[in-house]
Amino acid sequence: MTDNRKEGLEDRLKRLGSELSEKRKEDPKYAADEARAAQNRKGYQVAIKLSSEFVAAIIVGTLLGYLLDHFAGTGPWGMIILLLLGFCAGVLNVLRSAGMVAAPHPADQLGKGIKNKSDDA
Repeated sequence: MTDNRKEGLEDRLKRLGSELSEKRKEDPKYAADEARAAQNRKGYQVAIKLSSEFVAAIIVGTLLGYLLDHFAGTGPWGMIILLLLGFCAGVLNVLRSAGMVAAPHPADQLGKGIKNKSDDA
């Protein structure tokens, strides 16, 4: 008896789901709400990405500074300096991701500068 009841509930759920999707397709307000929700999700994704890049750079700088201090015996100076460098790297990564600072040119990353035509003469 419980199997029949469960099947009846599943059938009703499917029927209600299909009716609800048909109603949503007809409603223009639903489409606008979905577009707004998609835009909000995109904003949250960008915020999480930027914050994780920033925090990761600080953590890596701190860990490298701790390891330097531990093995070289430099006291807190290695951690302080590399923590500040990690902070700066995190800020730079966030600015690059946000599009406020241009990414370096691929030729500059390889260490090969672009030659000027005046250098050939």
